[in-house]
Amino acid sequence: MREITKQVFPFAALVGQEEMKKALLLNAVNPRLSGVLIRGEKGTAKSTAVRALAELLPEIQVVADCPFGCDPDDVTTMCASCRERLAAGEELSQRRRKMRVVDLPVSATEDRVVGTLDIEHAIKKGEKRFEPGVLAEANRGILYVDEVNLLDDHVVDVLLDAAAMWVNTVEREGVSFIHPARFILVGTMNPEEGELRPQLLDRFGLCVNIAGVADPALRVEIVKRRAAFEDDPEGFATAWEEAQRKIREGIVAAHQLLPRVNITDDLLLRIASIAVEMGVDGHRADLVMMKAARTNAALNGRTEVTEADIRETANLALLHRMRRRPFQELALDEAKLSEVLGHTHSHVHARQVR
Repeated sequence: MREITKQVFPFAALVGQEEMKKALLLNAVNPRLSGVLIRGEKGTAKSTAVRALAELLPEIQVVADCPFGCDPDDVTTMCASCRERLAAGEELSQRRRKMRVVDLPVSATEDRVVGTLDIEHAIKKGEKRFEPGVLAEANRGILYVDEVNLLDDHVVDVLLDAAAMWVNTVEREGVSFIHPARFILVGTMNPEEGELRPQLLDRFGLCVNIAGVADPALRVEIVKRRAAFEDDPEGFATAWEEAQRKIREGIVAAHQLLPRVNITDDLLLRIASIAVEMGVDGHRADLVMMKAARTNAALNGRTEVTEADIRETANLALLHRMRRRPFQELALDEAKLSEVLGHTHSHVHARQVR
């Protein structure tokens, strides 16, 4: 049965907010970036951009009767049930579906997120009966958490664990159940309504700060495009289909190219130097900067990371990880970044000359 979906505003037609679009595209190419946190006031196209990204991504092939939507062509990412059926010689029925955006309500409990185990059934019958939760539904899709800063910290922890590990483990009374949970995590928040704890902030791979577009000409363009879309959604989508196709093909090509993208030790040294000079704790920032730079190179059709890739993505990886004083705005010192990159480059060049 074909899924009925309403027309979504095209990703290619979004005006401005280049940092947000870049962060979303990087995660679409490389879900190992562990998601993106979008910080900004209401009415800045956060939700529109997330749904537009899902519409932009290619359809996926799924096992038709699997609650986790397993990939029928990749046994390594299948749930235990699909693997067992395949090993028994069963031919798994398949279907194609659009990329899903699964919304997580602020009121969601842990059981609603991770799913529940019927302990009584397990004890009496010796069988595991699992009631899937939000993480099961989000497998191989996009998990969208609006106002993530208002969620219970423990629920956020569970989400971030699953986003990093790509599996969800449910344990109750000595009974456990594991299923795949490979999704692109997108959290949004309005900083005026409260901040996330630094430990939770750090777990988001990328972060972007957005504000309303200030340029009057661009604001006029936003209004005109939105009005045209509301008047004729299908016609508007058709007008932007060629631009959509180019972005879609670019994502697919970058995903295929990514495993072949190399980064030199010299550039890794620059990344480490940036992390040290910007005063970030731990090593997650270094790892994310490296992954983001490689992904950016793939999006640009290259197999070698350049300094430009680091410069273009450092802000996304560092913004939420830098130490700051109470009430201090999140912002990356671009002059300092250039200074670190230039200093490291000179140091490396001198070492090579010697």
